[in-house]
Amino acid sequence: MAKQLNIFIDNKPGRIKSVTQVLFENKINIRAMTIQDRKDFGVMKMLVDKPEKAHLALTEGGFACALKDILAIIMDDKPGGLYRLTEVLLKNKINIQDAYGFVIESLKSAVLCLEIEAPQKAQAAIEKQGFQVLQDAQVYQI
Repeated sequence: MAKQLNIFIDNKPGRIKSVTQVLFENKINIRAMTIQDRKDFGVMKMLVDKPEKAHLALTEGGFACALKDILAIIMDDKPGGLYRLTEVLLKNKINIQDAYGFVIESLKSAVLCLEIEAPQKAQAAIEKQGFQVLQDAQVYQI
């Protein structure tokens, strides 16, 4: 299962630079990211090519961070893709805790990254309906 970094940072100038500097110095490539504002602090969520190494480097650098299991699901980049997926999740009573997506234009596909309460149950239900869940190595090579 793929891992996502959740990094808790103060909401002030220079903190994102500090995080990315640690990743740069450790030759870690960011594959996708999002930042959520919580007024005085923020949460950076990242897919990186070496999540365990990134977690260790950031922790040693004084950042509060965690590795979270996610499902990275490939779907067609066309209207209705997300709708079809959410139908499967609802049918199986699976709640989405967090999500973000991006498009791989060369593949004409979208990738949806989901943090879900029961990822193994979700993965089985999703794959049963024909969706592809990327393995961790596939995610880190995107």
